[in-house]
Amino acid sequence: MSLIGLGAMGLPMARNLAAAGPLTVWNRSPRSSAEVGGARVAQTLPDAVADVVVTVLPDIADVRDVLFGTGSGEGLLAGLGRRARRPIVLVCGTVSPVALRGLAAEMDERGVTIADAPLSGGVLGAAEGRLSIMVGASEPDFAVIGRVLAPCAKSVVRMGDVGAGATAKLCNQLVVAESVAALSEAFALARAAGIDPETLADALGAGLAESEVLRQKRHHWVEESFEPGGTVAYQVKDLRYALEVAAAHGLELDGARTALSLFERSVAAGDGGLDHTGVYRVIAR
Repeated sequence: MSLIGLGAMGLPMARNLAAAGPLTVWNRSPRSSAEVGGARVAQTLPDAVADVVVTVLPDIADVRDVLFGTGSGEGLLAGLGRRARRPIVLVCGTVSPVALRGLAAEMDERGVTIADAPLSGGVLGAAEGRLSIMVGASEPDFAVIGRVLAPCAKSVVRMGDVGAGATAKLCNQLVVAESVAALSEAFALARAAGIDPETLADALGAGLAESEVLRQKRHHWVEESFEPGGTVAYQVKDLRYALEVAAAHGLELDGARTALSLFERSVAAGDGGLDHTGVYRVIAR
């Protein structure tokens, strides 16, 4: 198998996969590729072809660049077409289900299966091999996908056919985004009222407000330091896609619209590249 994209999530995933078996990696930056001990480093995208290709990239446009190539070189399709077995390309980023299904139909005509396997659990979950992975694929393809992604996950669940994983991830992102917004307001209020933020974090973590978001992200609010994992800008993208799907089903998601407005204000203030908890800065101002 191979993994394309060694960013904040892809790099720790690659390390877990390489520890479990043969793995080829490719990344725009060769330096990141060298950080995956035990993996074979592909020099070109066609050299990274495999029966299962895992892409850990921000959006569909990035996946298309990897498949078709850019002006600087050939893409995966230059090698995938030579495979004896029909290859599976996994899309692990948070993307539009509409765009994903379009890409799947396009690639089906070329003899390539597209499946979605978006990730939840954050950078820490990726490093610890305990991601929750939501898959959109046929049942036979899911049997393969579940096996190859097992070293990265505590849970690999088939949500339905292609696009269902992406939709489930958007449901996840609604909860994450609105939780981040609520916790940001809570820490801003506590500071304004003279309450020590670390004491507040301990109290919240011991009660009904406890969550994985608070467990992984508390240091951002306590230290007011927002080095990026998932960014504010990515949160805007995800919320927009969630609202796109909601509109297609005749739903109005008021909480999502409120959260989107808050994250958009954060981007407008120049904080789009911060960790998504950086939305706190807009509230605290």
